[in-house]
Amino acid sequence: MLERVLSSRRATPVSDDGDEAGDESKTRKHISVATRVTNYVIRTGHLWPCLLIGLVIVLVTSFVYHTRDLVCISASSSDHLSRLRFFGFEGLETDFGSLGVPWCRTKHDRTVEWTTKDLIKGLEEFVPIYETRPIKNNMYGMGFDHSFGLWFITRWLKPELMIESGAFKGHSTWVLRQAMPDTRIISLTPRHPEKYLKKGPAYVDENCTYFAGKDFVDFGNVDWGKVMKKHGIKDRSQVLVFFDDHQNELKRLKQALKAGFRHLVFEDNYDTGTGDHYSFRQMCDQFYIRGGGHSCIKDSDEGRIRARRKKFWEKAVDIDELCGPGEAWWGVRGQMRDDFNHSNKAISYAEHFKNSRFVESVLDVYWELPPVAGPSLTHQTRYDPARASSPIVEDGRVTEV
Repeated sequence: MLERVLSSRRATPVSDDGDEAGDESKTRKHISVATRVTNYVIRTGHLWPCLLIGLVIVLVTSFVYHTRDLVCISASSSDHLSRLRFFGFEGLETDFGSLGVPWCRTKHDRTVEWTTKDLIKGLEEFVPIYETRPIKNNMYGMGFDHSFGLWFITRWLKPELMIESGAFKGHSTWVLRQAMPDTRIISLTPRHPEKYLKKGPAYVDENCTYFAGKDFVDFGNVDWGKVMKKHGIKDRSQVLVFFDDHQNELKRLKQALKAGFRHLVFEDNYDTGTGDHYSFRQMCDQFYIRGGGHSCIKDSDEGRIRARRKKFWEKAVDIDELCGPGEAWWGVRGQMRDDFNHSNKAISYAEHFKNSRFVESVLDVYWELPPVAGPSLTHQTRYDPARASSPIVEDGRVTEV
């Protein structure tokens, strides 16, 4: 059945109000989760932005900023590039991570408790939940992948309080509510989601305290001691903070540390050379980290591979886009972006390196949500899988770990 589905079906158009044409049941219990997710992916095609703006969770415990002597490392990316396998256009669907997937190091090399089997089980439960979402067409907001990731992490951690910075129309608030039906939410967002109700679907939660509109306060300026006392929170490790505000993630990390929060989820984890703010993926893209570091030489292995991939993947980044003046590739062409790209600061590689070392000195756990499915299911040609980990479901199969 699955082979017939993959060979004969393509993404079904979505109407303006978000309803999928030719809907079929995906909640029948006798259908496998792989098939159900496959059918959903094929019909919607909403999944792929996670390849470049992957959702990431970090767990921190240290509330003291550690300083380290700067250690300069001179290295070449040729070691990992020499091991790259470039399959040609006919094999582009299966070469996930062929250009490296830099992963932030942590203090004790700990990892998350959940497994791929847990993710699959979560997908089986989440698919029918997602179809009840009030905002069917969440353009410029989270799609299926990140919605699932936020829901899954929240369900797993079971926080006593949830904080979100950046709510837009309220989709992420709705996702948090589905994960924890009775838990209090605090939402910090410049524009109240109710304002969007005048033009279309939006979500406003009855059990949520909004710092929005004229009452908006930036995350870094909130008196969290007062807020925690008001909500009866004594242990801030029982609080989950979700950032979808397009702010410098190093800045947000330091602000969260100062406030005493441990469980942080970031939605927009942009890859090096892309995005409107400095991300964990960018900070941890270093020569000393496996899969990290870049060459700005067009005739290098990386340069040739990127040029070739650019011809096939619309959002692929070539050397001209990756590298700025003076062969500055870190961040975005040597810049540390912030605030929706309204604020830019040129940084040296030494500063970029120091930022990475600080991050790994305070992180207990770092995890990036993998794509839910591969391009053989989504039939998309926009986002390049060469900088993404293997998907949970690929060609109708579950990725084993």
